Amino acid sequence: MFDTPLAIVDLETTGGHITRDRITEIGILLVDGDQVRPWRALVNPGMPIPPFIEQMTGISNAMVAEAPPFEALAAELLALLHGRLFIAHNARFDYGFLKNAFRRLELPWRAQQLCTVKLSRLLYPQHYKHNLDSLIARFNLGCANRHRALDDAEAVWRFLGAARAELGDDAIAHAVRQLMGRPAALPPQLDANLIDELPDTPGVYRFWDASGAPLYVGKSINLRSRVLSHFSADTRINKEMRLSQQVARIDWIDTVGEFGALLVESRQIKTLQPVHNVRGRRERELCAWQLYPREDGFLVPRLIRGDEVDLGEADSVFGVFRSAREAKKTLTDVADAYRLCHAVLGIDRVTGKKGQPCFARQLGRCHGACIGKESAEQHNQRLLAALARMQRQPWPFAGAMAVVEEDPVSGSIERHVFDRWRFLGSWRDGEPVLEAEPGFELDTYKMLAGCLRKLPKGARLEPWDGWPAA
Repeated sequence: MFDTPLAIVDLETTGGHITRDRITEIGILLVDGDQVRPWRALVNPGMPIPPFIEQMTGISNAMVAEAPPFEALAAELLALLHGRLFIAHNARFDYGFLKNAFRRLELPWRAQQLCTVKLSRLLYPQHYKHNLDSLIARFNLGCANRHRALDDAEAVWRFLGAARAELGDDAIAHAVRQLMGRPAALPPQLDANLIDELPDTPGVYRFWDASGAPLYVGKSINLRSRVLSHFSADTRINKEMRLSQQVARIDWIDTVGEFGALLVESRQIKTLQPVHNVRGRRERELCAWQLYPREDGFLVPRLIRGDEVDLGEADSVFGVFRSAREAKKTLTDVADAYRLCHAVLGIDRVTGKKGQPCFARQLGRCHGACIGKESAEQHNQRLLAALARMQRQPWPFAGAMAVVEEDPVSGSIERHVFDRWRFLGSWRDGEPVLEAEPGFELDTYKMLAGCLRKLPKGARLEPWDGWPAA
């Protein structure tokens, strides 16, 4: 690590909200071997600094009133940070603030990150606290002006030096590889520069072999960390080893949020049929059970098929299955668990004289509806109770509905539109990004039902009256 150009960074801000608050001070130590150069700047945040932040940092509104805004420093900062390992204490905070500040100016920037909080935890698991105050006290690092950006960055640099002197370069290097998710050795077919271009945003990634055949499709809320995890030595199971040996190219599709990534992943798997994706392949034989009253009052299940009936609109649908075989097995398992009559449900065909017990009754697994020991009303009640958890949810809206995801920094908005569980398409900032699916899809139904139970972070629901929408 220490033979790599480093940027040890600390920021002071108007608060802890990564998109709402703004930067007030930047401190950077630029480390090139034995040469260490400090850089610092106050920043006019364009908003008031709250009193408690003023008191904590010592940075007042008067101090930043004449300071340059971030946009005036952006070009210089990009040049300073270029090609350097980004190190910070709680790196997610500092990196996130800088990343968002650059994105507001539509300036692309990414860097490899190392969090010294996580590094301290890994190197010194015997200690409970790893905040900067604790490290300053434990290693006697000294910090003349705590909560001033450059002073805190210098304390982080002194911690790295103390850990290096105590534990050695090899221990530090091993811990850094673990934390960064950086593979010890990338697959030789891959362009290492491409790995560094992966964004730390939500989306879908695709692995391809040398012939251009799709190997694997996955999704993540952080594409870069997820892709790199496939090649991490500590998590290399058989599947990951095969992927590592075969992958020759990686590309990705960015989305605004997590739900959009789920939809794109599902569509990509069905379209590409990658060899290493077991789940999510195209659904060819969707079917479900519906109940109908028999002449004697017993409710009996009838299998309905997705190519004959719209399973998103059909009433009283129980279970949606990928095949008739799966549907029949599930019905048999439910009948056995609740001691329902196999003859009434059509699982067994009783060929003898009327009133002959079904096979389950002969084994003591039926309450006797087949021989008149249980009434139709009793059997129907137990059947409905048994199937209740399998019932497809009714569409809970009066019409079409959109799951809306918004990037709080760029303002980009994706709307994913549904009606009666059918996917009607996705639009980003008014432009189509994903076409509608042909009819009811089981995977989409499950994703949307899960989304309605618990909306992903940053998502909301809106009624959909047709495009355009504000």
